[in-house]
Amino acid sequence: MSDLNPFSVYLVDDHKLFREGLGLLLGTLPYISKIYQASDGHEFLAGLNDHLPDLVFMDIDMPGINGIETTRKALEKHPGLRIVALSMYSDEDYTTRMINAGVKGFILKNSGLGEVENCMKAVMTGYTHFSPEILDNILKNINKKEKQPQHNELSERETEVLYRICQGFSNQEIADMLKISKRTVDKHRENLLLKTNSKNTAGLVMFAIRNGIVEV
Repeated sequence: MSDLNPFSVYLVDDHKLFREGLGLLLGTLPYISKIYQASDGHEFLAGLNDHLPDLVFMDIDMPGINGIETTRKALEKHPGLRIVALSMYSDEDYTTRMINAGVKGFILKNSGLGEVENCMKAVMTGYTHFSPEILDNILKNINKKEKQPQHNELSERETEVLYRICQGFSNQEIADMLKISKRTVDKHRENLLLKTNSKNTAGLVMFAIRNGIVEV
């Protein structure tokens, strides 16, 4: 992470012990320049008037205004804000709703500091990040939309390959299913990563959910 410029973080969580504990851990990292905290969505939204952070960790289940609505409101006012969802559970409904609200990542609260660092690195460099448990859970429950919207940036074949990737199939398995060569699938995957500005499968899944190609 030494290649990143110092950045500020905003922690939004109604559980004081967790919030302050995470704050203490992040405070030991040399590239964290400032840490702000809020105990609920209202406090966070008001705080944005004084402190606009580089990265936000947002709890989902909070009293008053939950993390989903808080994320929507924050991004309406500050579209470039990088928000990562926090949750105790890998619930598909929460995951989908937070992705649609505009988060850049989703991690479980039982994640280790190493994964938190990986998440921050991905998001701060323009990519997305899921906890492995969350991604596995999503892949098990992916369904194809019966009626797909048109995506001018993706070809029909690329959309089909993207759907298979979201199902968790390997490039060779996709090639066998579609009766095309693995090299062709490799190229489609490469094009998908470029067109969706994704770094990995997690980014492709988030793009597919947000654009109505798949549902969870």
